[in-house]
Amino acid sequence: MTVGMTLDTHPDSGPHPGESEKERVDRELMELLQELRVAIPGVQVLFAFLLTIPFSQGFSKLTGLEKNVFAASLLLSAAATALLIAPTSYHRLHFRTGNKERMLFTSNRLAIVGLFLLAAAISTSVFVALSAVFDMSLGLSALIGAVLWFGWFWYGLPLILGRRED
Repeated sequence: MTVGMTLDTHPDSGPHPGESEKERVDRELMELLQELRVAIPGVQVLFAFLLTIPFSQGFSKLTGLEKNVFAASLLLSAAATALLIAPTSYHRLHFRTGNKERMLFTSNRLAIVGLFLLAAAISTSVFVALSAVFDMSLGLSALIGAVLWFGWFWYGLPLILGRRED
């Protein structure tokens, strides 16, 4: 973003001058796939890390609630991984079928839900880690804080700013 440029005049907002509908859809699809390239390594690292936890010495010391929340975190992470990688698979399977706009909208929805599941997986992982190391009340406080943090920055702020731009 250059100095003095506002969110309303960002070059990526809306169609570019002289850009056809096909060019816009192609660009938006490529932008989405590029964005997912940023998120995918993070969710994969979280998932891989969570897979190792049950084999660590301290896992047996977790309470029943902590183990249940851990299981939820692992499943949320697996689901987030699937949904964040799904647009790439969708793109490959429907390559040159002529329906990129449907692919774009479907992939966008998959990414939004995948990011929601990733936020939930991270938040529940924070709960397990902090409640195991410190206590349940700190873990619960951190869980609530993480949910609010992700909710605001990943959903609240973009939705509010998007409405103001419309």
